[in-house]
Amino acid sequence: MDLDYNPSRRSFIQNKWVATIASIWIQCTAGSLYTFSVYSSVLKSSQDYDQSTLDTISVCKDLGANMGILSGVFYSAGGGAGPWVVLVAGAIQNFAGYFLMWLTVTGSLPRPPVVVMCLYMLLAAHASAFYNTANLVTGVHNFPDYGGTIVGIMKGFLGLGGAILIQMYQTTLKNKPSAYLLLLALLPTICSLLLMWFVRIYKTNEDDEKRHLNGFSLVSVLIAAYLTGVIIVQNILKLNLSVRVITLVFLLVLLLSPISIAINAQREKSYRMLKSLLEHNQLEDERDLLDEHTTSTRQDLGEYHEISNGHDRVTNGHHSKSRGDISNGHDRVTSDHHSESKGDISNGHDRVTNDHHSESRVDITLLQALGTTRFWFLFFITACAMGSGLTSVNNTSQIGESLGYSILEINTLVSLWSIWNFLGRVVFGYISDYFLHAKGCPRPLVMVITLAIMSIGYLVIAFGFPGALYIGSILVGICYGAQWSLMPTIISDLFGNTHLGTIFNTITIACPIGSYLLSVRVVGYIYDRETPEFEKTCMGTHCFKLGFIIMAAVTFLAALIALALFLTTRNFYKNVLRPRILHSIRETKIRADKQHRFDHQ
Repeated sequence: MDLDYNPSRRSFIQNKWVATIASIWIQCTAGSLYTFSVYSSVLKSSQDYDQSTLDTISVCKDLGANMGILSGVFYSAGGGAGPWVVLVAGAIQNFAGYFLMWLTVTGSLPRPPVVVMCLYMLLAAHASAFYNTANLVTGVHNFPDYGGTIVGIMKGFLGLGGAILIQMYQTTLKNKPSAYLLLLALLPTICSLLLMWFVRIYKTNEDDEKRHLNGFSLVSVLIAAYLTGVIIVQNILKLNLSVRVITLVFLLVLLLSPISIAINAQREKSYRMLKSLLEHNQLEDERDLLDEHTTSTRQDLGEYHEISNGHDRVTNGHHSKSRGDISNGHDRVTSDHHSESKGDISNGHDRVTNDHHSESRVDITLLQALGTTRFWFLFFITACAMGSGLTSVNNTSQIGESLGYSILEINTLVSLWSIWNFLGRVVFGYISDYFLHAKGCPRPLVMVITLAIMSIGYLVIAFGFPGALYIGSILVGICYGAQWSLMPTIISDLFGNTHLGTIFNTITIACPIGSYLLSVRVVGYIYDRETPEFEKTCMGTHCFKLGFIIMAAVTFLAALIALALFLTTRNFYKNVLRPRILHSIRETKIRADKQHRFDHQ
């Protein structure tokens, strides 16, 4: 404890809770990747693209979003300023990419070659990798004992970002997709530049971290539930402008609500620190008072020696006893205080040593990670799971059309995808933490289960029975989101936090690779083959049936690889990682119990 602790205004804005809120707000504006369908029509019509060309630009979007090695390198090289450096770089790319696309669509710039437009799209999407790296890695550093929960929160709000941006668009810029590109160029850029000063790493381990993180999760669930209701109502009823404005204002109020969690967390911390400081000062005052009393008594004893022998013996006998009691009392207090201080210092030293040792013994570089089978297991799983998930969401409209769904139903499915994606990220981030702490269940086992369920979801869509697309999209959407919270957390567990950004973004390169192979070479090829000659649209379950059966098989293969990862890491989770986390949590609880007992004295 810092005995010179003095709560100030700065301490209320420079802490890990404010950093978390700033990251959440940046994530909410960085979800443009899930809104490509909003402006793809104007991009296609203004530039006279065919569908294959538009799909090529969409692949560049996926490539840019998952090619985040550079952001990880920037973060590691930036040291303490890593988050700021990455966020600034992301803001520059975001503005440049979307602003150039807006100028092109509005005719302010001449029509560029397709390669140049692909570069614009890649640049804009690449910014999201920088935002994601800065916020996610900083969160893991700030809450190392609850990595799954904080990753789920960050990834969850990124998933919600798409739905939030669409609500802003439908309220303020409805039926103006070209203006939406300008919104994407300005809003995320301004938000990240304003909030980046608050996103930093705080090496503190506070009481009740889990409770406050659960508060953030609850807020995200409330926002998701609210957005779900608004999306459904908007697709059933035609809301006028005033009602849309009211719904947007209420959404913004919900986005501001995490501030109350940060205020409460910092107030509790300040209260605990002040109580501890008062306790320390009280002990110091008692010690000083006892020293003064002892000194005064010794001076009095010196005067008593001048009195007659008989009286001197009585007096000295009385005072020698008193002096002995006082001295012993003083010695006991001093000794107790000294031993307590020494114990605190020793324990603190042990905590620092153990924490440093526990972090350094698993922190490895990217080159070292490339030489492990665990890295390539995760790379293959990402290619299969994330690649198939992107293929599914990118083809939702065409699948619904081939199965005879109405435009209203298709729009509802596309809008709700962000919600299912969010639920998977938040729920399974929390679940992986809970079962690891309470039951010792390794996170790769949770990955095995979600991948198996995801495979079932593809089979449901493939056979196309009534309501299959609704049920299948829920299963696939939730399990797809789960991978985005499990993957970075598992990487943190196995390879450490120091180079988390670099290793994670290297593994996610597998995502666009898998998406390209499954979307273009499998699903797209089969769809074109099943389409009647001289027609552009395929109708019936046969259009996507074989493609989704293949995706189900690929995802099930990923589940088997995840099972192999579980078998090879379960001893590490059982004997190394779980004891280390529980030890850290136990120390936090001990400090909290001591403070609780003092508060009730």
